[in-house]
Amino acid sequence: MNESLQAAYSGSGVLAEQRNRVLRNTYWLLALSMVPTVLGAWIGVQTGFSFFAGKPLISFMVFMGVAFGFFFAIEKFKNSPVGVALLLGFTFFMGLMLSRLIGVVLGNFSNGAQLIMMAFGGTALVFFGMATLATTVKRDLSSMGKWLMVGAVMLMVACVANIFLKMPAMAATISALAIVIFSAFMLYDIKRVIDGGETNYVTATLAIYLDIYNVFQSLLSLLGIFGGERE
Repeated sequence: MNESLQAAYSGSGVLAEQRNRVLRNTYWLLALSMVPTVLGAWIGVQTGFSFFAGKPLISFMVFMGVAFGFFFAIEKFKNSPVGVALLLGFTFFMGLMLSRLIGVVLGNFSNGAQLIMMAFGGTALVFFGMATLATTVKRDLSSMGKWLMVGAVMLMVACVANIFLKMPAMAATISALAIVIFSAFMLYDIKRVIDGGETNYVTATLAIYLDIYNVFQSLLSLLGIFGGERE
């Protein structure tokens, strides 16, 4: 009986160590992924990068095609260094895509740099808050996944619709909802790693990175709408 208990405790200890290792690797790779993102954003702003700027629907469709191409490749090579390289390439691409919004904020508002720093600080607060909450909540949050996915799909449909409608109020509403939905996704994705539901740190990093990216982008959009000071 004692041997069985010792084996059970030993097994649980090994599992806990594996989960902690995945979480540590995820956080390290997440921090590293910010470097190509910032580099891509900087290059995009400096070069005036434009991704079918005059044709937003085509831009959206091409972006989704490239993004899902990266998702497929990262998933295929997630257990090798190639997966890490692809992930970092994807984050560079996302930085380029972010550069247009950053360029608009810097070019149109006298407090543009301040708004970017506020969005960065707000996103960092959300991340640390969700990470802390994920480590303290004991409840299984796996049931959240399908509802969050439904919310994300509806959000995407609303974004496509607003390409044609071009309603500022709808854009603000979409950004506000995106902050809520992707903050919840952040909690869900971190909790999955902690609970052992996600055992690959490359896949975990991709999921959490997308959450952070969407929160930052949406927060910056909202700050531009409500806090931007025209030059």
